[in-house]
Amino acid sequence: MLRITKQSDYAIVLMTHITSSEDRWLNASELATRAGLPQPIVSKILKLLTRGGLLESQRGVKGGYSLPRSAAAISVAEIIEALEGPISVTECVEESMAECSQEAFCRVRGNWQRINHVLRDALSEITLEEMARTTSTPLVTLGGREGGPDLTVG
Repeated sequence: MLRITKQSDYAIVLMTHITSSEDRWLNASELATRAGLPQPIVSKILKLLTRGGLLESQRGVKGGYSLPRSAAAISVAEIIEALEGPISVTECVEESMAECSQEAFCRVRGNWQRINHVLRDALSEITLEEMARTTSTPLVTLGGREGGPDLTVG
């Protein structure tokens, strides 16, 4: 089963709260309350998102966190990568610096890389703006090859 971490899931939830807020700046405490999450986890995630360039922070009484660009310009892939690094189903990714002891014998690495690219591309097509909207329609369909099954993300 493929799953993103709770931390990435929480990051997306927090980002949708920031997107949907009428306040320009929300602090960690406000976001924790709105999302129903523990403040220490929220603070950690907000720092990672800020370090990843997906949030800007401002100190002070009226400070907090805000989006540096529109929600339509931020993808789900960017959010996940800010917390977890490159999106990958397996360790076989082009960006990986780790050497695989099986690489010389591996016959499936190229196909895993294709799968990784499809997954990342699909997550790149879904924006934070779309995630913040309540919707019941599919956002992205993977596959769609003749005779092949479709996998809908959304």
